[in-house]
Amino acid sequence: MNAIHTHYPDYANPQLLEKIPLTARTILDVGCAQGALGADYLRRNPNCRVLGIEQDEESAEHARGRISEVFCGNVEAEPMPFNVPEGIDCIVYGDVLEHLVDPWALLAEHAKYLSAQGTILVCMPNVEHWSFTARLLTGSFDYEDQGLLDRTHLRWFTPRMMAKALADAGLQLSDLAPRPIARDQAEAFVKAIAPGLTAIGVDPQEYLDRATPLQFIWRARKTAPPRLELNATMLAPQGGVSDVRVVEPVRAMVTDSALFGKIVKEEHLRPQLADTPRIAVLHRPLLLGDAGLARVRALLDKDYIVISEFDDHPSFMEGRGVKMDELLTFRAVHAVQTSTRALAEELLAQNPEVAVFPNGVFELPPVRNFTDPERLTLFFGALNRQADWAPLMPVLNEVARAVGGRLQFRVVYDEAFFQALETPHKQFEPTLVDYPSYLRALGEADICFMPLADTKFNRAKSDLKFIEASAARVAALASDVVYGASIQDGKTGFLFRDPGQLRGALLRLLAYPEATKRMAEAARAYVAEKRMLAYQVEARTAWYRSLWARRQELNDALRGRMPDLFT
Repeated sequence: MNAIHTHYPDYANPQLLEKIPLTARTILDVGCAQGALGADYLRRNPNCRVLGIEQDEESAEHARGRISEVFCGNVEAEPMPFNVPEGIDCIVYGDVLEHLVDPWALLAEHAKYLSAQGTILVCMPNVEHWSFTARLLTGSFDYEDQGLLDRTHLRWFTPRMMAKALADAGLQLSDLAPRPIARDQAEAFVKAIAPGLTAIGVDPQEYLDRATPLQFIWRARKTAPPRLELNATMLAPQGGVSDVRVVEPVRAMVTDSALFGKIVKEEHLRPQLADTPRIAVLHRPLLLGDAGLARVRALLDKDYIVISEFDDHPSFMEGRGVKMDELLTFRAVHAVQTSTRALAEELLAQNPEVAVFPNGVFELPPVRNFTDPERLTLFFGALNRQADWAPLMPVLNEVARAVGGRLQFRVVYDEAFFQALETPHKQFEPTLVDYPSYLRALGEADICFMPLADTKFNRAKSDLKFIEASAARVAALASDVVYGASIQDGKTGFLFRDPGQLRGALLRLLAYPEATKRMAEAARAYVAEKRMLAYQVEARTAWYRSLWARRQELNDALRGRMPDLFT
């Protein structure tokens, strides 16, 4: 839909978006404007029902093309115009309550519609912001079209006042997040008036803490489950592995206000909350000998449940001089989490507590490809894959010669692959700044090439490349190894088992670009329906909580496997 011009910008508050629970089945966005917040959330949780209330008809009409249902009207006159028999999992007030005649009554009424563990999110202007005081002191307290002094604001709140309003509505407070803007200006103002503050008994530093945030974001719940602390380590990012297995799962899980998660260096792992269940996830740790035992022992002393996060067949370590019988990565921890059932079967021999969480997508990116049906771009981005692609390179070169500029190549990471391509229609990037940059480069292509030879190591790998490409509406051209279990051949991608099948599939993709795009769209629909991280949050949380509940049993089992840990 074309952009429209209304009183407020078409914008989703990113901090507010990050706090909407990814497990929500139904969300109500009060004052949804043009639906930007709900649209962004649906790219993270496409199976959710997102409802909006908006009194501006032009904005409401725009929102109807973005979210599930929209009611145009006054929320105070008709607080619940939707049928929500199972309750609402999250109600969002993004800069709304200050515009209402009786926000306290609306909070109390809406709280009745929350599901058992439903969340209310409030983003509110901070009436204690330093600029209010500055305006009052200079006599320039004038209303404006937007901002803190929006002329349509009827109510003002301090954090204490909002806390009371939420509690009076029968809600339990979860957390409060400030949104500081222009802190340097706040510091300069408070420094200038510090003598006066001291004279009236106000601590300047304490006032600065109150006066810096432009807004606050509150989370409150109908009933709050016990808290859980999830801390994780992360290897240096390489090819997105750290993002997919650590960063994005933690990011997904902490949308639940009962979970507290941080990614830190292992030496900095320490509990943040007293008397709270705590999990430490070590990303691909290399635990060897006494040094490895000492690392785990340090975490046991802090009462952590220790998990090894590993998503590759451990046999690759043998090529790096590590003997498998000396590797403690899987035996010297309480549990292991991995990405495939094949890999789990390998690891169960070393630890009976293994959970499989298939790789998932945090959000569906905007589509950026299929812009020119006369030219399609094939993307290849991988590390250490020459044994997989080398037997197939003659076919790629044969097709490239036959079709000329209709087939473009974009190669990331693998210079040997790039050099082996016998075509001028190619582009190489030795590295990309970060994982989002990698995904953007992938999303600008039309076809993603995913070769895996049939080896023990490869058979344990995940279908990550397929779901990354499919999320971005990029057509998959993949080996039957690994990807055969995920791709519907000819419907959500093309599979090949030998060079001849690769040739036929690639030529077909190039010959029928509209059909190629439809195939990529079907694959994107599959990811949206089945492979979002949002759909794993509950299972991951339940497993972590079960580990904590069984910690005595798990400690006993760990002592049986590794008695030296407890000496």
